Amino acid sequence: MKKLYILLFALCAFSTTYAQDKAAEIRNKLMTGDQSSVLVVAHRGDWRFAPENSLPAIDNAIKMGVDIVEIDIQRTKDGHFILMHDAKLNRTTTGKGDVSAWMLDSIRTLKLKNGCNIKTKEVVPTLEEALLHIKGKILVNLDKADRYFDEIYLLLEKTGTTKQVIMKGNKSAEEVRKQFGKYLDDVIYMPIVKLDSQDAEEQIDLFVIDLNPVAFELLYENDFNPLPLKVKEKLNGKVLIWYNTLWDTMAGGHDDDMSLDDPDKGYGYLIDTLGARILQTDRPAYLIDYLRKRGLHD
Repeated sequence: MKKLYILLFALCAFSTTYAQDKAAEIRNKLMTGDQSSVLVVAHRGDWRFAPENSLPAIDNAIKMGVDIVEIDIQRTKDGHFILMHDAKLNRTTTGKGDVSAWMLDSIRTLKLKNGCNIKTKEVVPTLEEALLHIKGKILVNLDKADRYFDEIYLLLEKTGTTKQVIMKGNKSAEEVRKQFGKYLDDVIYMPIVKLDSQDAEEQIDLFVIDLNPVAFELLYENDFNPLPLKVKEKLNGKVLIWYNTLWDTMAGGHDDDMSLDDPDKGYGYLIDTLGARILQTDRPAYLIDYLRKRGLHD
């Protein structure tokens, strides 16, 4: 019996260590500019399996092998942070009205709705619950968190997740330093650049000089724009490239829908032609399957 307890303890310790090592491994790929694989980002978790921004949606993303989960943050009337994309409760819960007008204990009485607008048994999670849930397992992109980041960082410290967080935004390098500078040793900041903007290339150059980011999120509407190819060469070996495949005008038409018809023309084009090594998707299982067949994901 004693040997059995020792074995069970060893297995639990291994499982915990592996989970912690997994998050650190993903972060290390970003920090070192590893181009040997493609990191997968699940938009609002795996919302085809469970309600968006719910703990089960995050769990299933982790289970399938996603590297980063994107979640959205709103603040309640009494100052608590919850996972929710919209400023209103109407679309994703059984409640109505502004999140900012509701107290947390009242929001906790609501049920989340799934993608078919059907009530589920799931409740709205707090950010603290989500951070503890993903601790050591995966990286997390906190969307809409920049409005309250000083307060949110206290939660990151409390939960021991400061090195698991990615922030993105379209602020200037100067604004990023002013707002997030004291956090940048831990928190990863990725600039968002619209390649259809007149000064897009200048923005990229300034960020590389001033902040030396580990990655850029790039957006462009169609393949008539020559800049995505130019930027690939400019950043190759220096900075990783992130594209969103959520809808067509974010990635020149090479989105999830195109990829369902022909993944080589969708995901493959972004990877092979434009140098993407991070892809955010609404179809994480499908993308991971494609990448694994190509030897581009663990």
